[in-house]
Amino acid sequence: MKEKILRGLSDSVLEMEEEKTIDYANQAISENVDPLEALDKGLADGMKRAGDLYEEGDYYIPELLLCSDALNAGVDVLKPHITVSEADSRKTKVVIGVIEGDTHDIGKNIVKVLAEAGGFEVFDIGRDVPPERFITEAREKEADVIAISTLMSTTMAGMERVIGLLREKGIRDDFKVIVGGGPISQNYADRIGADGYSANAVEAVRLLRELVKK
Repeated sequence: MKEKILRGLSDSVLEMEEEKTIDYANQAISENVDPLEALDKGLADGMKRAGDLYEEGDYYIPELLLCSDALNAGVDVLKPHITVSEADSRKTKVVIGVIEGDTHDIGKNIVKVLAEAGGFEVFDIGRDVPPERFITEAREKEADVIAISTLMSTTMAGMERVIGLLREKGIRDDFKVIVGGGPISQNYADRIGADGYSANAVEAVRLLRELVKK
């Protein structure tokens, strides 16, 4: 039953069926499916599939927006059932964006949705973001965490530059920095001095929770 619900959530997002997404989300709750798993393997999976179709030229911006509407409708159903720990409840602030030179933001958008559902206050600064702006925004928002993503190996150096700028300004310890995306690995995160790395959206939320406790 659980697999059927997860597949239904994924398919309904992909097919831009908002009402069906709501129905499957309600089924997930009634069948005691872990809401985070429903978000990740259901809703987020559907949005990722939509992103793949966009990359292949089969979907366009209007379709992605409708898929996003379906995703958000499902999130609204699941969100009240996600347990927020005492550490998260103080509204840890996260500045998130895609590094300069990269415009792929489906993954970043999914992390944002799941992090907000998990009780974090997320400031999305978009895609193709220069390293300096991550720091400016983090300071202005009094953020706790800077989250940087990329899907392109050619832009990875920008992540290291963000950390380098924090060190140059003497404020490296003021922020936790996490990185993620297709070409990123734990080894790379360690090499550039990031505080953490996540391979997917749900792992990113778990990582945020771990960092909040430290």
